[in-house]
Amino acid sequence: MTAGAAEGAPSRLPGEYGCSRLANGVRVVTERMPGTRSVAVGVWVGQGSVHEPERLAGASHLLEHMVFRGTRNRTRREIAMALESVGGSLNAYTSREHTGYEARALAGHLPLAVEVLSDLVRFPLLRAEDLEREREVVLEEIAAVEDAPDDLVFDLHGERMWAGHPYGRPILGNAESVSRIARDDLATLHRSGCVGRNLVVAAAGRVDHEDFAALARRWFESLDAGSEAARPEAPGPLRRGAERIPRNSAQSHIVLGAPAPNAASADRYPLLILSAALGGGMSSRLFQRIREELALAYSVFSFQSLHALGGVFGIYLGTRPAQAEAALRAVRELCGSLAASGLEPDEAVRAREQVKGEMILALESPGARVGRLAGFALRGESFLSVDRTAGLIDRVSAEDLARVAAEVVSPERQFALCLGPSPGRSSTLASSSLS
Repeated sequence: MTAGAAEGAPSRLPGEYGCSRLANGVRVVTERMPGTRSVAVGVWVGQGSVHEPERLAGASHLLEHMVFRGTRNRTRREIAMALESVGGSLNAYTSREHTGYEARALAGHLPLAVEVLSDLVRFPLLRAEDLEREREVVLEEIAAVEDAPDDLVFDLHGERMWAGHPYGRPILGNAESVSRIARDDLATLHRSGCVGRNLVVAAAGRVDHEDFAALARRWFESLDAGSEAARPEAPGPLRRGAERIPRNSAQSHIVLGAPAPNAASADRYPLLILSAALGGGMSSRLFQRIREELALAYSVFSFQSLHALGGVFGIYLGTRPAQAEAALRAVRELCGSLAASGLEPDEAVRAREQVKGEMILALESPGARVGRLAGFALRGESFLSVDRTAGLIDRVSAEDLARVAAEVVSPERQFALCLGPSPGRSSTLASSSLS
């Protein structure tokens, strides 16, 4: 987050937002939400699956699990009870570029929440005997994805489309890599990631920035400054074309993806509008054509996965194998039309309002706001209020929409993966579409 004062000096951003930086580089950001009686608080470590060597794929996710097995100050049961006993909650997740540890609590319990998060992030025991138990839990999680083709197809598509780049690796890793991760691997990962310049501490809700910064200073300023995790090499050209992976299932699961702007690009705003119009709800082109008119799918939608060094704009649908070719052809026709002609003016207005409305509704809660705050800081972006973001969406021009549609939505740029039964003699799925 570029807005703010010198290190150690808190500053007030426009509205209810504050940011500061501790002497060791920890970034502290807050959003005060008048009228709330609760607070969402979290610690984000700028370390995720892209920072792992391939042989240790899944280590960041396994480390996230392991911190809940016990810390210097709490047993695993005491961790579970720490905030639940006062009506709060703890949660954590791993992404490709960071790991987040989050808590929700009544405002009066904010000091406890910050202390518990500090204990989790800074002082996990990482015992070898706990690793063997938690490894089994993660292997079950991986097995669950293997048994869910509508989840698995995204991992398989990513691996192939990113052509070996870490952005394409499953965050969970795989059974082989997770089985070889040792306790020392996790300890090394923790030491390198849990340093001042690699941490963001954020809170949203009933919070005062100066008071929260004092809590952050108490619990995190003794950390070594260290350095931010190194970015991976920029991805090369993403794969195009099509591939089929045979699998016995009642449906064929299809994902199409094309290169998209990175997470900080101004083009993410026209992309959001295009995605809403193409596959963002019941009124979208995909839903109306693929489901309502042609009855080729129950589930069909568009999505975007944007990272620091690149992204993917994609489409998912599930359909019976005999209809896979027709469904894929219809999706590509819709993409081709959008890439060639853009959005109709009234369609652009509706999609724009849909994006703004969904954003504002999604950010009604402190939990959603704190994740957004942390995201700006993790990407090194200047903070944008919700109103400012809505204004940027309003300023997207017809020319912007047409340009981004031509660059991102064109079928010629897509890689399509079909996971499902191999076509039989009666199938119409042509090898020219998926081979």
